[in-house]
Formats: sequence, structure tokens, C-alpha cells
Amino acid sequence: MIPQSDLSGVIGCLLCAAGILFAIRARYILGENWSGNVTLKQGHELIRTGPYSIVRHPIYTGALLGLLGSAMVTGEMKGFVAVIVCFLGFWHKLKMEENFMMEEFPDQYPDYRKQVKMLIPFIF
Repeated sequence: MIPQSDLSGVIGCLLCAAGILFAIRARYILGENWSGNVTLKQGHELIRTGPYSIVRHPIYTGALLGLLGSAMVTGEMKGFVAVIVCFLGFWHKLKMEENFMMEEFPDQYPDYRKQVKMLIPFIF
């Protein structure tokens, strides 16, 4: 167990809630374009509003933020390991999604990639 203060527990709860809400909002904005598999939907369009104006993969960002917050609340190392494991799984899938989006939106996606970071606003 990692030593934790009351402040880290509060921050963890806030991060967890913010992450979950961010992911839910992103899923809602994505609407009919969402799929569990990387696939083209009828009428598929590039979404650039809401959370998608902040990061290109906000569902993953929100899920990871929620997991990080949970790990901070519990203070257990296995929670932080879970964040890393999930990040690696998301990384694999988002690379497939990035390639798919480049193929489906060759005129729009390169500009979007230049303007909006992948997972962490202003950084990555």
C-alpha cells in the first residue's frame, strides 16, 4: 500500500468522477459513430466537437483518468499497475483507430491530428 493523505483521496475521487463524466460525454457526442470494433458505420463522420476538441480519444482519456483516480483513492500499487496495463491495451486499439481514421478521412484527419493531441491535452 502506498501512503496516502486525505487530500490524495479527495483528488482521486475528483479525478475518477471527472474521468468517468468525460468518457460518458464523449460517448454521447460520438453517437451512432461509436462501435466496439474499429469499423466504418453508415454515414460515418469525423467528430471534432465537445471532448473531441480537447483530445482525439476522449473515451480512453476519461477511462484512464477514472482508473488513476481510483488508484489514488485505494493507494494500492496494483491500482497503478492496472492503469499502465489499460493504457497499453488502449494504445494498441487507438493506433488501429488512428490508421483507420487516416484512411477514411484523408483530407480532414491530418489537420485534426495537428490541432488536437491524442490523449493528454496540450501534451500528448
